[in-house]
Amino acid sequence: MELIPGSRFRGTVKYIRAFIFISLILTFLFAACITAIIALAKWEGAPPLAVPQTTVFYADDGTKIGESDNGQTRYWVSLHDMSPVIIHATVAVEDRKFFDHYGFDIKRIVAAIIADIKAMQKVQGASTITQQYARNLFLTLDKTWVRKLQEALYTIRLEVNYTKQDILEGYLNTIYYGHGVYGVEAAARYYFGKSANELTLSEASMLAGIPKGPSYYSPFVNETRAKQRQKMVLQAMVDSGYISQKEAEQAYRTPLVYSRHHEIVQKPIAPYFQDAVKYVLRTKIGLDERTIEMGGLRVYTSLDPNMQAIAEQQIEQIIDPSSAIQAALVAMDPRTGEVKALVGGRDYEKSQYNRAIQAERQPGSTFKPFLYYAAIKQGFTPSTEMRSELTTFTLDDGSTYTPHNYNNYYANDTITLAQAIALSDNVFAVKTHLFIGEDQLVETAKKLGITSKLKKVPSLALGTSPVKVIDMVTAYGILANGGKKIEPVFIKKIVNYRGETIYEATQHEEQVLDEDAAFVTTELMTGMFDPKLNDYTTVTGQTIAGDITRPYAGKSGTTETDSWMIGYAPQLVAGIWTGYDRGEKMTKPSEKQYAKKIWVQFMEKSLQKEPVKSFTPTKGVVGVYIDPDNGKLATDACPVKRLTYYITGTEPNEYCTDHMQKKKKKKEHKDKSSNWLEKLFEWF
Repeated sequence: MELIPGSRFRGTVKYIRAFIFISLILTFLFAACITAIIALAKWEGAPPLAVPQTTVFYADDGTKIGESDNGQTRYWVSLHDMSPVIIHATVAVEDRKFFDHYGFDIKRIVAAIIADIKAMQKVQGASTITQQYARNLFLTLDKTWVRKLQEALYTIRLEVNYTKQDILEGYLNTIYYGHGVYGVEAAARYYFGKSANELTLSEASMLAGIPKGPSYYSPFVNETRAKQRQKMVLQAMVDSGYISQKEAEQAYRTPLVYSRHHEIVQKPIAPYFQDAVKYVLRTKIGLDERTIEMGGLRVYTSLDPNMQAIAEQQIEQIIDPSSAIQAALVAMDPRTGEVKALVGGRDYEKSQYNRAIQAERQPGSTFKPFLYYAAIKQGFTPSTEMRSELTTFTLDDGSTYTPHNYNNYYANDTITLAQAIALSDNVFAVKTHLFIGEDQLVETAKKLGITSKLKKVPSLALGTSPVKVIDMVTAYGILANGGKKIEPVFIKKIVNYRGETIYEATQHEEQVLDEDAAFVTTELMTGMFDPKLNDYTTVTGQTIAGDITRPYAGKSGTTETDSWMIGYAPQLVAGIWTGYDRGEKMTKPSEKQYAKKIWVQFMEKSLQKEPVKSFTPTKGVVGVYIDPDNGKLATDACPVKRLTYYITGTEPNEYCTDHMQKKKKKKEHKDKSSNWLEKLFEWF
């Protein structure tokens, strides 16, 4: 059967109409999708342009002490602060039609697909500057379809909400130039030792070629390949109309002088302190790692560069270079809690373990001031007496405990509390601890900011529970300021990349100790530097007393494995710990003197330009002169008199009579001698 004439034509028309209809529907849907995407981009608004930037740390005097770049260096500069040649070079080689497309270069995409198909592998990229910026700014580098879709959406958001100048500026500040350097400003400084606005055509064309493959085209990796890439960049600039062929050839021939400062390994400033600052940023202020490392923050710290240098210098000079002993130091202003110097070890390159804030070691007798403060609150006074003799204590559970004094020296007589703290008598301390109740010392230590776990045992009075250096210095700072609570302050202020202050340190004043008892404790702690308490023994600070030029309160502490010295003037408190990391015993006498020597030299040099200040008595105390040997009111007959402070109403009212008989006999002998002489003169 034959077809009806014209039926083939009608069928063709039918297919054409269907094709047109479907095309119109698809076009409408495509247009609707594009409109919806653009509307969504507008509705979501402009994405933030907070690109990764280097966070900079400043000392208390405004000097830069470091950058938190995780091995990466980033700075943000505007297009106006970049040389035009670096802008032209980048656009020419990366995205010649940047100012003409809307985020995607369709022709480049098609060409890249064809090239990849021919080569049967990915050989050509088609990402525009906007796409690369979106990737650098917001996304991870995982190669998934979800990531590619996110990249496309971010690209549209950037194009819809920002100008081409904004996008180009962001891109130039985020691209990677190798060797941990991000952004054109950092690259200019790193490779040529100058700012981005000073780059020449030759330098700019070299830099613009690096991002294609930083580990391949860096002149510091292979200068021959880098020069070949530079030639391609210059030719791209010629093809784009930015420069002439003659200018390109001249720029290529111009010798490049590279900056080699990056090869000089500079000793970091206060590296342990900077680690502590980063820890505070994470834990106290709550910033995430990305913000800390690449948020472009300006972190103004409490560090005093001069004190930090003194601390490091004294540790280096005083400890034997051949010794494996470690050291930690913390110094702070007791009025504010601001940490002025911190050393966490002798060599940061060898060990980043921060012994000042991480390690817990036995404090020894440096724990005793907390005990004696608690005792004074319970009614003890500087004149309270107990016997110092070898004593075995029987505890509630039937066990026994026998504390020993240093070198097994015991007075075998009564001594006062003032003598006990100056001589660091262990028997007196344990007796006091058991008398007032073991919980009192724990409660006092916690009030003073000790965060470590403390055991309620007799030996706690002798500092057997490990503690942190930073906590001990903070506690002494509270005693120094009259009992007001302080916490270590490492960061005074943080400013974000927009110049907005996002954090500022504040101290909430809270009286956690009785100010009168705190002052009496402080005055007791000055006793360790007294020249002599009696005829047969010297105080624990005698070895450094000759180096002291101002009033200090302090306490040393020594165990078999640890040596401490903590003390303060009204303006500064500092604590030093020395010992072996693995807890080996310190067998050499000189090793046990390191902490004291470092402390006194640090304090004296740090306060050299500061006025000499004494500790100001509080309103609730009274000072009287006593005989330090018995704690009674001193008389003219007493050979040694010491001004000692008591909480008003607890001062002694009994006068010393120990020396009156001796003085009387001496006077009678003098009188007899005088009478004999008179008789002799009369005979003549």
